[in-house]
This record gives sequence, C-alpha cells and structure tokens, in this order.
Amino acid sequence: GFLKNIEKSMAKQLVSIDFNGRKYSLESGRFAKFASGAVMVSCGDTMVLVTAVATNTEKLDIDFLPLQVEYREKTASAGKIPGGFLKREGRPSDKEILSARLIDRPIRPMITKNWKFDTQIVATVFSAEPDVNSDTLAAVGASAALMISDIPFAGPISEVRVGKVDGQLVIDPTPTQLLKSTIDFTVAATDTSIVMVEGESKEISEEEFLEALEFAHENIKVLNNLQKELVALCGVPKRPYTIVEPNEDLLAFVKTTISEDLKKYVYTITTKEERNEFRNNILIKAKETAVAEFGEKEEFADVNIEKFVGTIVSKLEKKAMREMILDDGIRLDGRSTSQIRPIACEIGLLPRVHGSALFTRGETQSLTTVTLGTKDDEQMIDGLLPMYTNKFLLHYNFPPYSTGETGRMTGVSRREVGHGNLAERALKIMTPDSSVFPYTIRIVSDILESNGSSSMATVCAGSLALFQAGVPMIKPVAGIAMGLILEENKVAVLSDILGDEDFLGDMDFKVTGTYEGITACQMDIKIEGLSIDIMKTALHQAKEGRLHILGIMNETISTPNTELSPYAPRFTKMKIPQDTIGAVIGSGGENIRSIVKDTGAEINIEDDGTVTIAATSQESADAAMERINFSIRKPEAGEIYVGLIKEIREGLGAMVEILPKKTGLLHISQIAHERVEKISEFLTVGERIEVKLMEVTPDGKFKLSRKVLLPRPQHTPNQEHSNNDRGHQDRGHHERSTSPKD
Repeated sequence: GFLKNIEKSMAKQLVSIDFNGRKYSLESGRFAKFASGAVMVSCGDTMVLVTAVATNTEKLDIDFLPLQVEYREKTASAGKIPGGFLKREGRPSDKEILSARLIDRPIRPMITKNWKFDTQIVATVFSAEPDVNSDTLAAVGASAALMISDIPFAGPISEVRVGKVDGQLVIDPTPTQLLKSTIDFTVAATDTSIVMVEGESKEISEEEFLEALEFAHENIKVLNNLQKELVALCGVPKRPYTIVEPNEDLLAFVKTTISEDLKKYVYTITTKEERNEFRNNILIKAKETAVAEFGEKEEFADVNIEKFVGTIVSKLEKKAMREMILDDGIRLDGRSTSQIRPIACEIGLLPRVHGSALFTRGETQSLTTVTLGTKDDEQMIDGLLPMYTNKFLLHYNFPPYSTGETGRMTGVSRREVGHGNLAERALKIMTPDSSVFPYTIRIVSDILESNGSSSMATVCAGSLALFQAGVPMIKPVAGIAMGLILEENKVAVLSDILGDEDFLGDMDFKVTGTYEGITACQMDIKIEGLSIDIMKTALHQAKEGRLHILGIMNETISTPNTELSPYAPRFTKMKIPQDTIGAVIGSGGENIRSIVKDTGAEINIEDDGTVTIAATSQESADAAMERINFSIRKPEAGEIYVGLIKEIREGLGAMVEILPKKTGLLHISQIAHERVEKISEFLTVGERIEVKLMEVTPDGKFKLSRKVLLPRPQHTPNQEHSNNDRGHQDRGHHERSTSPKD
C-alpha cells in the first residue's frame, strides 16, 4: 500500500479550468518529486512551482509550529538579468517578503498546533506574465501542495485579488486596471470562511468592503474545487503525529492550585508590566507546587513537569480572560469592548527633521519622522515588472526595548516589512500628486512602546507628522485594530486591542481610513465559521473608533502647515529651449556636475526642457539658475565673457571657451596692447580671462579681444610719435599687400 501511494503521488497529474478568461491549471508528478508535495500552478504565461517538505524527525520539545514559508522570483521568468555586480538573485526583496506573508498567514492556522515536524513551503516564480498575479497563484499552490502531501492540513484554501473598476468588481485585475481601481484587496478563504484580507482602497464604505469580500469568496470556491480534483488524483494519506496532552491529575492539580490567584489576576485592572509580573508569580507557584507534588512519582520520571505546567497555566489564563470578556464585558485593562485607550498627540518634537510626531495610545507609542527629498531620492524598484520608481516610502522599526526586552538587531524582520507596508498603503492614497508636491517623501516610524497595534499607531503618527511637515495631505488618516472572541453563541468584538487580547482572540482586524471611508485593511481570522454579520459589526465598531481617534488628532493639528521646515529643500522651476539641454548638461555631464558641486543644488532636467532646482536656500537656487542661464546664452557681438583658455597656438593666438561648447579665437594681436612674441608669457591653459566678442562671422566663428578691455599704457610724446610712425608703416605695408596692383 505504501508503494502504491508513492506511485500515485509521483505520476503526472494535471487539472485545469477556465478562470477569469484564462486557463488555470494545477500539475503534480513532473517537478520536484522528492518534496512531500509539489504543484506547478499556471495561469496564462505565469508559472509558479510550490513545494511543501516536512522532515521525518518529530521535535516534541518545542511549543510552536515549526513552519517556514519562502517566496522567490527568478528574474529570468520575466526575461531579465539581475542588476548589480554579482548578476544573481540576492536577499529577498520587500515584494518577495510581503508575498511570503500572504501565503503564510492563511496557511499557518490550518495546520494543527500538535504538528512538530520542521516544515518548509517554497514558492518559486519560473515564468511571469505581467498581467497575472504570481503571489496569489503561489498561495493556491501552497495549499494544493499541502493537500496532496502527507502533512495534515485543514484546507483547501485559495487566494485571489479583487479590484473595482468603473463600479464593477473584478477578479485578479491587471496592473492597468489597478490604476483605475478603487479597491486592491488580496483575499484568502476556505469553502466556508474568509481567513485573510489585505489591501488598500480609495475611501470605500463598509458595505463596499463586505461586497468585495463576498465576491472574492465566490471565486475562491471555484479554485478550492480545482484543488480537490487534484487531491482525488494524487493525494496520499496523512502522516501520523504525536498528540501530547498534559496528565489529567497534573491538570486538575494546577487548576486547583492557581484558580483563586488566576481569578484575582484576570479581574485586576493592570498594565502590561504588572500583568507580566502577576503571570510570572502564578507560573512560579504552579511549577514549584507541581514539582513538589509529582516530582518523586515514578510515572512522572520521564515527564518535563515544568514544561507541561507552563502549557496548562497558559491555557487556563486564556480561558479565564475570554470568559471575563464574554460574560462581563470587561477587558484586562478595565475598558468596555468598544472603548479606546487614552490618546496623546504631540508634533514638532525634533527641531532639525522636516516633520515629526509622537502618538501615544495606552501603552503603545510611535515616534515618527517625515523627510522631504528630491527626485534623486526616489527608490528604484527592479523586479519582474519593468523598473519603476517609488516617491513615497514608509519604514517601520520595532526595537526590542519597545517590549521591555533585549534582542539582536541584525536587520529588518518580515513583521517590520509587513507592518510598514500596511501603514504605507493606508497613507499613500491621501498624499498629493507629484505635480502638486514634487517631493520624495520618507516616513520612519520607531516604536518606543508596544502593547497592541503599533502599526495603527504608525498610521496615526504618520498622518500627524505629514501635516506638521507641510505636506498638503488630502485628508488625515487614522487606524484601529479590532479583535474578536467567539464561543458558541457568545460574541465580543473588541476595539483597540491589547497585545494579550490579540493572543487570546480569534481575529486580528486592522482598519485605516479617513472620515469618509476605508483606505487600507489587514485581517487574519483564526477560526472557522465567522459570519458576515459579525464582520459587519466589527467594521462599524471600527469606524466609530477611527472617527474618535481622528477627532483627537485634529485637536492637535487639523490642516497641513503652510510652511515647510527651513531645512527642507525648496523647488524652483524654469524652462529652457530643448535645443539647449545639451549645453546645460555639457560633455559627459561635466557642466551640470560642476553646477551642482558649486551651488549645492540638485538639478533635474526633463525632455521638454523643464528644469527643477532643489535647494535648501534661495541663494543656492539663485546661483544654480544663474549658471544655467549662463550655459544657454547665445554669443552676441559686443558682450563681455569670462572665458576659459582651452588651447594656446604660438604665433596665432588662444582658443577661448566663452560659453559651454562655444569657443572663439583670441588672436595674438588682441591679447595685449604691447607686442606679444610668446603667448605663454601672457596666458595659461585653464586660466579664465575676460574677453569681448568683437564679431560673429557669417560662418559662425567668434572673434575675441582681450586688449580692448585693458587700460591703454601711458606713453611719452616721442614714444607716441614713434608708435604712430610704426602704425603708419604697418598700415602702409598692409595697404600695399592688399592693393589691386599686387
């Protein structure tokens, strides 16, 4: 039977349907046959191979699900070669990290927590069509690979992208459609429940939000059925695994020992630090008494009593907290289910930055800065799509001290990338168009304290800092994190959840928006069977909380500042003729680099001749404008120029560049009033001298004079007579040499 299962799983199998006007297929048995499960997902010309592998060694000593999800894009899939020196793919980009999270979040809750085998899902994009989303295909492939493998998985789940173009909902919109879409949501679901939502929208209503989810769910069921067809062809039995349950006597003993302490702890209004102290004291008491009671008993000789006690205490604590919220409507910090923690807003704390804000909600705090940059500061994105630039950046940092802990600070975590991306999408929609505000904007949120929804604190602090920086935001944006506890017929929707409530709850639902509507969301549901009515309640409760937070923010600053920071760059625009662009740039960019170096301004020239000058002072901008105007001047007879000596030709004269790419001859006779025998005694290559343009010849040559700008030397009458005689002699010789007779 085992060999038959192996043969069944290794045989090539292909199932396909027409989905959204394209052939959508799942194939197994041809690629990566050593994996526990491997599926090639194809839609149009996009092909993503997803593998799922579980080791054969069970790690019974760990208390977490050992699951790792990776998503990689091969640049060859889009017919490109990686940039940089090494010319090979490097560390995952933010796009790849975000795509991996879109796979991980709906998959992880569907694998039993008792699974203790190291498990890795790897999605690799091998062919990429620009109009087909590879990340949603990867999520479907991950589910299918798990379904046909021996890894226990409560799927299938499928994932789609949903947009709304010209009032019509669209599945898997193309990049062109997304430019006109008011919605960009990625939705994952089982046959019965939505399990994940992430995306952005242009101030849509709660009703539009739910409509989009229902539309996505109907299409997801089609892809789930496709996976079931593949499982019927090549699925194998699931692997047995060990379920370790605490000893009943130990469970009863711990429950009796700490029940009173636990009740007092749960019903006492505490801060995060106080709760941690309470929890540690209860845990220590439970471990000590349990070891004293059972440590000497023979049946517990090979049992890690302290580990089991820790698991029991955690479960009892979670149960007690949930019951208090469901039965009494009271939360850990004494709030009601819809109450928001105290909020404090401060702006302009950091004098040298372009904009800053400190947003504190309860025990969560974000210090956020805004920096205004120029076109040179735009981020270049070089992925599978054609290279493009990003003018709006938001970076989120979560240092260990924000939770009162220590830790290694080696790089940006996936969580930081994900939270930063959510906050960026929430705010970006409300930023002005580059034609109105041509700055590159970078927001940095540093979380100083964290006890629940630091990403939503980042949205609020970011909006305040943008206003304080003078960015003409269309509207302010706020965010709130919602939670849910569901037990049979009892439901509690929680506004502004704490970190502990996120852990004990059944849903984490973050919503951002303005007074008018939703701009971004992120939802993870940990249970099956969440109804649309419950989601509707959560959405409307989130709206009430969002409006409350916006009201407090507006008390601090309600409109963007009209003045920018004195340390922010200012933009000056000017127009030059298109045929003079080359003169401003100079040979190999020499002239424009010189202007930038000398003036300290940044200069950008468009193809139509629009010049944008960015400078931190008016003097710098004026100096740059003067140099640009000088570069495009046309030589005019009678004008005086400060020219650069480019070449000396003994016996003839010097070649002098009076304007960029405009060089004229300074004849030897026009260098000085006295007779010049050796030019190098008067002039040096690289020297700048004043010259006057005497004539522009019909063939476009420039005759220059230095002599006419020099004071005439003082002469004695005899010397003057002698010079005049020599002048007459010279003129007579000239006349003789050009006479018709000659």
